[in-house]
Amino acid sequence: MIEPLPETKPSLATTSPSLLRQLLQIPVIVAALGYFVDIYDLLLFSIVRVQSLRDLGVAEPDMLTSGIYLINMQMMGLLIGGILWGVLGDKRGRLSVLFGSILIYSLANIANGFVTSVDQYALLRLIAGIGLAGELGAGITLVAEILPKEIRGYGTSLVASVGMAGAVLAYFIADQFDWRNAYFIGGGLGLMLLLMRASIFESGMFTHVKQQAVKRGNFLQLFASGSQFIKYLRCILIGLPVWFVAGILMTFSPEFGKALGLSEPIVAGKAVMWEYIGLSIGDLSSGVFSQYLGSRKKVLALFLLITASLVAVYLFVPFQSTTIFYAICVGLGFGVGYWALFVTIAAEQFGTNLRATVATTVPNFVRGSINIMTPLFLLFKGQFGVISGAGLLGLLVIAIAFLGLWKMEETFGKDLDFLEE
Repeated sequence: MIEPLPETKPSLATTSPSLLRQLLQIPVIVAALGYFVDIYDLLLFSIVRVQSLRDLGVAEPDMLTSGIYLINMQMMGLLIGGILWGVLGDKRGRLSVLFGSILIYSLANIANGFVTSVDQYALLRLIAGIGLAGELGAGITLVAEILPKEIRGYGTSLVASVGMAGAVLAYFIADQFDWRNAYFIGGGLGLMLLLMRASIFESGMFTHVKQQAVKRGNFLQLFASGSQFIKYLRCILIGLPVWFVAGILMTFSPEFGKALGLSEPIVAGKAVMWEYIGLSIGDLSSGVFSQYLGSRKKVLALFLLITASLVAVYLFVPFQSTTIFYAICVGLGFGVGYWALFVTIAAEQFGTNLRATVATTVPNFVRGSINIMTPLFLLFKGQFGVISGAGLLGLLVIAIAFLGLWKMEETFGKDLDFLEE
């Protein structure tokens, strides 16, 4: 275990070499690279959706419904995998999840390059989703437990900001290579990363808890009392706007561009790339802000306000330039760039015997919420049109996130060496 630093709030501007050495250690770097590959594979479908479905013979009028079917299958896999890997992370250890999850999603993504039908595609997106579910929660849990509490906000933000850059690589790879080869490359990157993971070590907190007679990874324990369940539910609700922006506004950006009457067609992959550039900057910024202010909640509230403002601009401010559209995508990415902060909050809310379960299931339940958002979007779209329907859904999602943040415990600087009874 690393010795804790004194009770101070270090800033990046005055970070000492010793602090950087504590931050840039192998588990943090490997977790960041693992999340980089995770995001590459997770977002690749959104980027190659149109190209791959056309190649599989899907007609233009069926493009939206087939895309929703496939992304829902991927998100269903994330829901299943979130519970599976979360429980395994608390029962067997954080490293078992980091190894197992990347092996599954790497092999599944290689297999994606061989599909010949939409149903095959859907099955493999389900399997890939199960694998992808374990990466972030296990990585954030490991980093949060091995770093001193005074700098763990920097560590988790570093993991997420590096990870989000995987979407940028996915766009450039998909732009230069056939969609099948893009899947092969993603799977290959994952398998290469497995070699690096041989050098990382288990969390000392988990090793200590493993020697005690305490229940670990009991998912049902999260529902044992009303207060426990509400605390868990709040962690999920605050993350919903992140996936509304990624899963609705970015994935279906060509349809929004058409509805807005833009002069040129919007490329979904480019919209996703620009959003994730903003997200990477936002993830790093939100972590630094939370360290500077000594608060997770204040920063999260600020980023929710930024997101609400830019959703309104995206949907309702008239403009004709695709350049402005992509610039707004960057802003939206920055606004929802509290993803690492939100997962860190979830990890800090619960004891070591349930931490991986929470930190892994919470982001995947947020991702899986697309299975609720897309039917609602289609319902609202049918009643009010594409733009107003998305606006109503966005208002609902952001209001729910503020409700989740209300009365949530502030966890900045919290000692994580405790158990859930």
